[in-house]
Amino acid sequence: MQDLVTVFGGSGFVGSQVVRALARQGLRVRVAVRQPHLAHTMRLLGDVGQIEVVQANVRVEDSVRRALAGAGACVNLVGVLYETGRQKFDAVHVDGARNVAVAAKAMGVTRLVQISALGADAASTSKYARSKAAGEAAVRAAFPDAVVVRPSVVFGPGDDFFNKFAEMAVISPALPLIGGGATKFQPVFLGDVAKAVARAVSEPGHAGATYELGGPVVYSFREILGLILRVIERRRVLIPLPFPIARIIGQLCAPLAVFTPWAPPLTADQVELLKSDNVVSGALPGLAELGVTATTAEAITPTFLYRFRKGGQFADQTESGAV
Repeated sequence: MQDLVTVFGGSGFVGSQVVRALARQGLRVRVAVRQPHLAHTMRLLGDVGQIEVVQANVRVEDSVRRALAGAGACVNLVGVLYETGRQKFDAVHVDGARNVAVAAKAMGVTRLVQISALGADAASTSKYARSKAAGEAAVRAAFPDAVVVRPSVVFGPGDDFFNKFAEMAVISPALPLIGGGATKFQPVFLGDVAKAVARAVSEPGHAGATYELGGPVVYSFREILGLILRVIERRRVLIPLPFPIARIIGQLCAPLAVFTPWAPPLTADQVELLKSDNVVSGALPGLAELGVTATTAEAITPTFLYRFRKGGQFADQTESGAV
């Protein structure tokens, strides 16, 4: 394999850590993003000259081919959690993924890793989950040896799950148990996902495989909220929110994505996702088969959720009167 890897969506929450992991293996990395002027700090994740940033949009075929020129491998991390403007689920997860796979095959790229999602299902009631499944199929049709990686909810500094509810707990006396809080999750650490993807790129023997990445513990939604509250040392009431009501709230929040730069706190499609458990099936390989030991949420969440405690990083000193 040539030592240049193109990473589409490399400046995002997961992508930046994948870029770091690839750089640590001594590979050259080309970070392909829609707005390169916002990704200038990516070059700091490797040695001088090891990481370059280029403009590319997976929806635009010519830009995809330019970003792949000279690359021996590529990773596609591009995805959206909610629809806005031209960034629709099918346009990004299906057409965009197909564009990357077709171009990679035509340009002689030897390894392609497609980042999907645990719960990708063509029969799902969620548009997000259906588009992820269709994206996998499109990639397989164009590049049969592609590696598909399906992570569960990814946690770590800057995540959009643990941080969201911790922030909510700071300003609200109650947290919503959507659907009663029984939905199960198997959250996986950001660093573990990055290591797994980097190994799928650089090591032989993974061609054509699909990996499901989950952490070592399965939690209910209620248990995750309880974990967050323990870490940030706050007491909040957990109020059950039935799915029909949550869906209405999600529909009311949808205009935020259209008329403002802010992400909606909840969408109707996310409510559909919460109706199904998000845990590994056990029928496919996972972190262990990629040589990665799963890290617990209890070990990592205190390192980034501390800022939501009273007093933030100085909480202990403040409470003891030392400050």
